[in-house]
Amino acid sequence: MNTLLRLFLMPSATWGLQQRYRAYRRQGASRAASVLMSGMIALCWMFLRLESASWRRVRYRRRQWFPHISPVRPRLLDGLRYLLQGVWLLLVISGRRREKWLTAPGFILRWRQSYYLWLQLLPQRLVRAGVGQDAMQRLSLLNRGMRRAMLYSLSLVAVVTTLFCISQPFSLWAQFVFVSLLWCIAMVVRRIPGRLPALMLIILSLTISCRYMWWRYTSTLNWDDPVSLTCGLLLLLAETYSCVVLVLGYFQTIWPLHRKPVPMPPDVASWPTVDIFIPTFNEDLAVVKPTLYAALGIDWPQKKLAIYLLDDGNRPEFKAFAEEIGIRYIAPPPHKYAKAGNVNYALARSEGEFVAIFDCDHVPTRSFLQISLGWFFKDRRLGMLQTPHHFFSPDPFERNLGRFRRAPNEGSLFYGLVQDGNDLWDATFFCGSCAVMRRAALEEIGGLAVETVTEDAHTSLRLHRHGYSSAYIRIPQAAGLATESLSAHIRQRIRWARGMVQIFRLDNPLLGKGLKLAQRLCYANAMLHFLSGVPRLIFLTAPLAFLLLHAYIIFAPAIAIMLYVLPHMVHASLTTSRVQGKYRYSFWSEIYETVLAWHIAMPSTMALLNPRSGKFNVTAKGGLIEKPYVDWVLTRPYRILMFLNLCGFLTGIWRLGYGDLNEVMTVFISLGWTLYNMMILGGAIAVAFEARQLRQAHRVEINMPAALMVGDGHIYTCTLHDYSDSGVGVQLSYGEAIADGDRVNLILRRGRQEYTFPCDITRVYRDRLGMRLCPLTTRQHVEFIQCTFARADTWALWQDGFPEDKPINSLRDVIALGFSGYQQMAEYAPPFFRRLFLGLAAAVTWFISLMPRGVAAAPAAPLNDETAS
Repeated sequence: MNTLLRLFLMPSATWGLQQRYRAYRRQGASRAASVLMSGMIALCWMFLRLESASWRRVRYRRRQWFPHISPVRPRLLDGLRYLLQGVWLLLVISGRRREKWLTAPGFILRWRQSYYLWLQLLPQRLVRAGVGQDAMQRLSLLNRGMRRAMLYSLSLVAVVTTLFCISQPFSLWAQFVFVSLLWCIAMVVRRIPGRLPALMLIILSLTISCRYMWWRYTSTLNWDDPVSLTCGLLLLLAETYSCVVLVLGYFQTIWPLHRKPVPMPPDVASWPTVDIFIPTFNEDLAVVKPTLYAALGIDWPQKKLAIYLLDDGNRPEFKAFAEEIGIRYIAPPPHKYAKAGNVNYALARSEGEFVAIFDCDHVPTRSFLQISLGWFFKDRRLGMLQTPHHFFSPDPFERNLGRFRRAPNEGSLFYGLVQDGNDLWDATFFCGSCAVMRRAALEEIGGLAVETVTEDAHTSLRLHRHGYSSAYIRIPQAAGLATESLSAHIRQRIRWARGMVQIFRLDNPLLGKGLKLAQRLCYANAMLHFLSGVPRLIFLTAPLAFLLLHAYIIFAPAIAIMLYVLPHMVHASLTTSRVQGKYRYSFWSEIYETVLAWHIAMPSTMALLNPRSGKFNVTAKGGLIEKPYVDWVLTRPYRILMFLNLCGFLTGIWRLGYGDLNEVMTVFISLGWTLYNMMILGGAIAVAFEARQLRQAHRVEINMPAALMVGDGHIYTCTLHDYSDSGVGVQLSYGEAIADGDRVNLILRRGRQEYTFPCDITRVYRDRLGMRLCPLTTRQHVEFIQCTFARADTWALWQDGFPEDKPINSLRDVIALGFSGYQQMAEYAPPFFRRLFLGLAAAVTWFISLMPRGVAAAPAAPLNDETAS
């Protein structure tokens, strides 16, 4: 107890109590807080040995250990904050810091340290022990038939055992023991590196989730109450959908292939002819130019390369520019079938053995074809090879939430993990850009599919049906612009959702010929994913059925709900974090899916009923947002859902005081669910607060040596730290005198060659310079793009630069995001609602202020009283 109290100390009481009280008041502290803190310090000096060397070290580090508590302006509950932070320091931080004079209870620290050491050494012990090696050697002596019989037998035993674990009715105590055992196994396995432990986590998650669904179907429906039955069935169907998607997601990403490039043959004469198609419709020419310049510099024999600008807008300035830079221009006259029709029209008017397709804003690297085409020599049935879609500008989530380059973006999961997992099952999807296709394969299936608005995925499905294989190389070889606004982002996702559901109806992958079982499952999961709108809305309103309508959506005791629901959620979250941790952080899927849920629910449902409805819409790129604004139209459904959840929450609070005492635990569970939904809805609303986007030419960060040549011929070394297609930023190595407005020549190197680009200095800040490119010739533009955007290694490490997911930190970020959404909404609300929101915000802020904080490293503590006080 004495050790614990030592953590609550404020600076030594060298002043009298009156002087300390007056100092607190001068700093703005309330009268009650000043009296209480002065009294606490007096009691500490009365009962503790504060003059000791150990206490002086404690006082020296008070700002480090208690960063959220002001030593000069106390608040009323600072005593409680010291208590909570002190307990946090003892039980968590002290074990990490290993300070001799700051010790938690010995048995806790010894147990934690032994546990982590055992986990760290477990893999080496297994290897040294040769676990399984003798068994594998004995199995290798058996004939193939015996090994297959043993495999089938073991599989049958495993399936029967799993079914028994899933369907066996347990008492509540037995269920508690069962989930506790599996939880302990998961806690041990999750810290072991490698893929096999991840597979073990998947098995544990599937066992718990399937047992949960069995329990839901057999024991949790109230057949005597029509309202409860209806609400319960809706929730059960939503949970069934989520469970199916979870299982298919595990299958799809169980073992990512990580395919490596295959070198091209040394004989350049054997390399095939390639046509590069760059379709455009209504984009600005400034958006298309970098892609065309990069295509001109691709490393490929010029006699075997043809570049086509496919202009569905039939604009004279595009035709003139194509003629100026020496590429071919095609404008389809009928303007039919959008992008698919544009490409098909060009296929009939070109003759390359392979076709590479890029969206007009996707800038290819110079190594794209050499990285991609090697696999076509190795696999003669390879019909399509896809590379990732990488974006060097922030999407609406990243820009509006300030998370650009701080966390994986929305597309990282698909291009970083899902496509790599699909590649194992020969089910890579064509994504419309950054891909190479064999012309013979395209001609055999009749070109790009035109029956649906997602022509890319439908085309790859047809290729697979005709027996062609696919491949995916997870190395970004092109980069483009993300959608500028949330409304454009949602319109794009609506088209994807409608198109994938159209394919599900018109060319269902589960039916028909030509596909392997694994391919059918991968395609089915991709299409089912876009039906998530209705289930997500059910989850956002499900607790209201009990709080507002008194309907039992899960007809079971509260303790049973906790013993079945929580393990299912925790194991799914833990396993998903292990599998997807580098590509999507925990709980962020809730934000992404909630933002889209309302808007894709109706189009996807209508596509199920009438798959011929809907039309292709082009995603706008290269726009500007001159001033911040709130998209109230997009947020209307979520404000309504937020209001309903708030009503449910207030009703639940009332029922705690005046409702049935037997339902208190159920009310608490529903309140927790409602609070979580409100945080998710707050995050969805925060995304709609559009931040400014004033750059049409987006800057890309880099760290590359460069040089500047000034007018008198002197050359100064510098570092290129960012660039766009209209300017660059550099950092000088020394403090050279270069003034704003000077004309300099930027010198960049590619390989052994050096290139010079004239620039005007537009901004000078210490050793950093901002420069605008002067008008360049076509040759200089191509060279500049080749030295920057089109470098082979420009994008290689971007998607691998994020740390692993930490679920607790992610949950804290999502809660903070939801809170910020309500704060931002309060600023735009009418006076009454603004006061209400600000009051709620103040209450939440007060609650958060009580929570413990992490601590940073600090210098060694001195022992003199002057510094410590």
